[in-house]
Amino acid sequence: MTFEHIPYHRPDIELLKIEFSKLLADFQKSSGSAAKIEIIKRINKLRNDFDTQYNICHIRHTINTTNEFYERENDFFDNQMPEFQNLINQYYRLLSHTSDRKELTLHLGEQLFDIAEMSLKTLRPDVIEDLQKENVLVSEYRKLKASAKIMFRGKEYNLTGLGPSMLSPDRDTRREASEAHWKFFSDNSEKFDQIYDQLIKNRTLTAKKLGFRSFTELGYLRMLRPYTQERVAGFREAVLKHIVPVSETLRRRQIKTLGVDKLMYYDISLYFKEGNPTPKGDAQWIIANGRKMYAEFSKETGQFFDFMISRELMDLENKQGKAGGGYCTYIANEGSPFIFSNFNGTAHDIDVLTHEAGHAFQVYESRGHHIPEYYWPTNEACEIHSMSMELLTYPWMAFFFKEETEKYKFSHLAGNLLFLPYGVTVDEFQHLVYAHPLATPKERNAMWRATEKKYQPHIDYGDNDYLDNGAFWQKQAHIFESPFYYIDYTLAQICAFQFWQKANINRDAAFADYLRLCQAGGSESFENLVKYANLESPFQDGCVEKVSKQVYEYLNSNPVN
Repeated sequence: MTFEHIPYHRPDIELLKIEFSKLLADFQKSSGSAAKIEIIKRINKLRNDFDTQYNICHIRHTINTTNEFYERENDFFDNQMPEFQNLINQYYRLLSHTSDRKELTLHLGEQLFDIAEMSLKTLRPDVIEDLQKENVLVSEYRKLKASAKIMFRGKEYNLTGLGPSMLSPDRDTRREASEAHWKFFSDNSEKFDQIYDQLIKNRTLTAKKLGFRSFTELGYLRMLRPYTQERVAGFREAVLKHIVPVSETLRRRQIKTLGVDKLMYYDISLYFKEGNPTPKGDAQWIIANGRKMYAEFSKETGQFFDFMISRELMDLENKQGKAGGGYCTYIANEGSPFIFSNFNGTAHDIDVLTHEAGHAFQVYESRGHHIPEYYWPTNEACEIHSMSMELLTYPWMAFFFKEETEKYKFSHLAGNLLFLPYGVTVDEFQHLVYAHPLATPKERNAMWRATEKKYQPHIDYGDNDYLDNGAFWQKQAHIFESPFYYIDYTLAQICAFQFWQKANINRDAAFADYLRLCQAGGSESFENLVKYANLESPFQDGCVEKVSKQVYEYLNSNPVN
């Protein structure tokens, strides 16, 4: 069945509660692990039914945020998702206290019980209303960004549509396009501040009700992190010590390559004076070449990509009213990943395709676990699959970039290394925000600007007061939608670089490790999965320095200009 023909119906939450409660009662009354496992299967069937309808709604709503039917359905899920999560927590509570835990662990794995114990600390019935409010605010932010209608040189664009002009080799064009882009944020700055103010206060209130000192502690548990804030701070310090100096060296090289006196904010994403490499065809051409690439890549990736195409499980082209960004989600009852993106004719189209295909390939390979908690791992492990896929597909980039292939590889690899200081900036900012929940918008902007200068000292905003005063963060959706979901990309990038390095030595061995990692899904914690894939943990002393040094040596010896 193609995605267009998958039926949608709004779940009956009251009926779901009745059925769920009956199964929980049966679980309590049952004796022996075999009986409990059968009940767990039935509980997971109810969960998959609900999740399937939620994801169909989410996909169709983000494809067209102006569709009134799916906007109403999205509002329904904003309101009902906390109720659904509360049902799951009731299941987790019984699971955590069952007398058959030892026997169940042999069948279900230790990770399920670890997830249950962390999740139980994040939700109680008395915070459901707060979570509903949080969902509404997140949808409000997403809708505000999707509403952008920006006039530039006589044409109307959304935020994604301006991308090519912001990367123009003509400096005046990219400056004017960047000014138009940021004017939308500046004009709506108070609205963004109001939404974030409410989110901070709401999340802090939720944390206090649950007995935490700040939302940060709750945020880590929501992300299912067994590691501490101190270890994350240590990782940020390693980036500051070992990667920031390297990134500044790369920026100085960029200044020479572009032939400019200094690197302005509108120059940062341009790596070549004549313009960045671009795909040599439209979306359908990219998909056709993607199919060829994945067929040659491996038997497993070929089968996976054929499945995605035959079932029309991708919506890739940018259009007015479509939510920004890209994502991959999973329609459980169909066993189908779905890739959402906004192609705009830049190299980012290929980055997103391979990135989201990495997520989709992982969940396609791990869907046989039949335990919803194991379809996906935690987010920092999820991003290993996606960011590694970007790098493992390098041998086929000529399909997309032809004569500009080497330029693409250089700019992509350099961009990944240069991303790391930005990634830790986003993370440190969020720690500061939730440590000071009563800060004013002006004080929050000052936090961002100070952190930005610490990790990205090269940035020059010129006379753009909106950015120079520290409001760049308003563009970053994760800050609003998924608090503390960002350091994950940087941890995963260090792992992805290791896959790239391994593939340069023995491609078959690297892919065998990658496939094994994907098939493990979420059955283990992040650091256990890293070991499982024969990688070194980014938290390990010396890992960041060693990995980044190898990447920089490659870039420094690369003659592409």
